[in-house]
Amino acid sequence: MENGTEKEGEYAAARKDTEVATFGGGCFWCTEAIFSGVKGVKSAVSGYAGGDVANPSYELVCTDTTGHAEVVQIEFDPSAVSYRELLEIFFSTHDPTTKDQQGADYGRQYRSIILYHSEEQKREARETLDRLTEEHVFDDPIVTEIVPFRSFYKAEEYHQKYFAKNPGKPYCRIVISPKLAKFRKLLSQRAASPD
Repeated sequence: MENGTEKEGEYAAARKDTEVATFGGGCFWCTEAIFSGVKGVKSAVSGYAGGDVANPSYELVCTDTTGHAEVVQIEFDPSAVSYRELLEIFFSTHDPTTKDQQGADYGRQYRSIILYHSEEQKREARETLDRLTEEHVFDDPIVTEIVPFRSFYKAEEYHQKYFAKNPGKPYCRIVISPKLAKFRKLLSQRAASPD
């Protein structure tokens, strides 16, 4: 499927016993690889959200003119993994203190962003951010945006499951593999067994 207008209701309708979360933590290849390995996550789809342009392409998002961030939309079983646990994974596997940047990736599309699907998700996101701030978990202030979800546009097919399809590519070896190793070490109880 080409990028389309997969809105919250359309995406979440697949299963009534699941919920949807949408996070942007830099390059969606990294974020998707991490959340695909979480117990209770049914799917993690790379895409674009948080902007004002309908049906954006990767090339257009990279111009920094659409307002979109690279995000991953996650369908999860709340009886196996809670939204709060997903938030902990999100904050533990990227740097939420760098504005419009993750590592060598620069631009607004790489910002740290939580797009909440309900008032409950908004409350939990805010409480988690506040707790991390109060506990001084990070040396610098957290700049993660917490905004309402409006729409999600699935990224082009070559972006989907990028790490799983290309583990030997330089970006995967240099950037994604260390993030996955960190995730598995810090949060081993939440990681699914590797296939």
